[in-house]
Amino acid sequence: MLTMNDLKVGTIFIFEDAPWEVLEARHYKVQQRRPVLQTKIRNLITGQLRQENFQTFHTFEEAEIEKKKVRFLFSHRGNYTFCDLNDPGKRFNLAENILGDTVRFLKNNCEVTAIYFNGKVIKIELPPKMDFKIIETAPGVKGNTEAGGTKDARIETGYTIKVPLFVENGDIVRINTKTGEYDSRIKE
Repeated sequence: MLTMNDLKVGTIFIFEDAPWEVLEARHYKVQQRRPVLQTKIRNLITGQLRQENFQTFHTFEEAEIEKKKVRFLFSHRGNYTFCDLNDPGKRFNLAENILGDTVRFLKNNCEVTAIYFNGKVIKIELPPKMDFKIIETAPGVKGNTEAGGTKDARIETGYTIKVPLFVENGDIVRINTKTGEYDSRIKE
């Protein structure tokens, strides 16, 4: 059994007969009152986001999950198709609301981790860092540090990130998929 103190970011637990993932967790204590854990959680079946407060007397069952490597194939009209690494014929689709922010970094034929609950895929985990090609960015102007020495750049998935001024069109950059921030430029 999990207690309030075990609920950390990334923990998957059973709440109201469904698996939920902790997205944010913050302990809060007011003088002469019981401590409260303020959380933001996501239902991994429906994709519903919710703010929830838990106290020390709450206990939860840990969700029994299985992880398996899969390959992202393509997306069409909000449905994302994946296949088993060893058997491309074993395919499954997930809706955009289930995937959440991970769709920003899904590119064709990339390997990701599927999380199964009761034999059904409920979530996709990306590698911590991934490499992307810059397809559109403004040229960096020397001395232009008004915006903190960064500029907007669009990566091959269509998502826009902040990059340093020296990054140009066609460069390969490494991005932290948890935060969505630029990590480094990759030399070819």
